[in-house]
Amino acid sequence: MISLYTIGFTKKSAEHFFNLLRGSKVKQLVDVRISNSSQLAGFAKGNDLKFFVNEICHIPYIHVADFAPTKELLDQWHKQEVNWEDYERIYTKLLTDRDILRKYGIKPFDGSCFLCSEDTPEQCHRGLLVEYMKKHSSEKIEITHLV
Repeated sequence: MISLYTIGFTKKSAEHFFNLLRGSKVKQLVDVRISNSSQLAGFAKGNDLKFFVNEICHIPYIHVADFAPTKELLDQWHKQEVNWEDYERIYTKLLTDRDILRKYGIKPFDGSCFLCSEDTPEQCHRGLLVEYMKKHSSEKIEITHLV
């Protein structure tokens, strides 16, 4: 059984965020944002987050931009130029076109927690990503959303 987790940092204090990670069985934090260096990210800014997650949770941090939507798709979503159904279709096709399962596999992500900014996974690419992995993998996959 492969365990995949997701987490978002928006609307979470640093204390709550890191306690969620520490209270789970997460083995690695995988940042799936296009850019991990925004000044608005606070404690979740790339190099800072890498330091914090290692010091506080004793787990490694990696950034995998291939798992992020394109900037254009994200802009269209934020400007409400695409609805959720279209976003999901376009993002899923992007994952297929990038051939992420062949390129990265699924087993290296066992115990990984996929991070982006949205506070919940319902309308967020991290939720779509783990569902895509589950649907297209021959492995049994359990998904836990840390909220």
